[in-house]
Amino acid sequence: MSKGIVFSVLSSTLFAVLYFYSTLLAPLDGEEIFGWRTLLTLPFLTIFIWTCGRQQLIRTLVQRIRHQPLLLIGALATSALLGIQLWLFMWAPLHGRALHVSLGYFLLPLTMLLTGRIVYQDRLSMPQKMAALCAACGVANELIQAGSFSWETLVVALGYPLYFVLRRRLNANNLGGLWLDMTLLLPVGAWFIYAGNVGVTALGGYPLLYLLVPLLGVLSACALIFYMVASQILSLSLFGLLGYVEPVLLVLVALLLGESIKAHEWLTYIPIWIAVCLLAAEGAATLYKTRSAR
Repeated sequence: MSKGIVFSVLSSTLFAVLYFYSTLLAPLDGEEIFGWRTLLTLPFLTIFIWTCGRQQLIRTLVQRIRHQPLLLIGALATSALLGIQLWLFMWAPLHGRALHVSLGYFLLPLTMLLTGRIVYQDRLSMPQKMAALCAACGVANELIQAGSFSWETLVVALGYPLYFVLRRRLNANNLGGLWLDMTLLLPVGAWFIYAGNVGVTALGGYPLLYLLVPLLGVLSACALIFYMVASQILSLSLFGLLGYVEPVLLVLVALLLGESIKAHEWLTYIPIWIAVCLLAAEGAATLYKTRSAR
């Protein structure tokens, strides 16, 4: 479990880096950044899979689809669910909807926990229950301040649990499934680049983008790899609770970009930070016990 916690924290850190990184890619808009991220993540993800000798995961999944064509419908569904999340993550900060998406990420661990309890009958340890309670208090304050749910909030809070449950039902909750999802997104990504304001041919006017855009693919691939590996190792409930690391880091990124936490928002962030500390302490204790037992 400790390895899964490390991978989850690493993925959250890289996603926070990506959140800041999008501000360096001007004049690309959110759709174009999503397009380049889609096109460039796949090659680096493929290299990683082949380097680790896990290409059989892809072959097995493709063979299953050939023998059961209806599985392709499920694959298209998971690809669409992932694509919407990747697009929204890059689109929201550039269109004044970052607050609504952030609220979705605050709600996400609780919806993941609830999904784990209902669908998989996951059991929580005492520190995890305390963390869930603290997080719920923070989320409740945020809901009171926001007043209602926007569509962006619901897409994040409900979309990811549906995505992971469907992937597990398809027996594709591995890097092979992620590779197929990204492959099916290629036409959409290519269209966003083609129809965008900058496009491929105009990149020459912005030489720095020749370095920054490929690095976007590296960061995205690493973040998604760590995220998917963590989802395989951890229970859905614990995996969901660890999702609170990401919005906390996104807040730190926002502070770096010049935004500030309002007085009433401290009642949101402090309980959530306490929840994150409880999970981190449990993970450290588990890691210590594992090493001591060797």
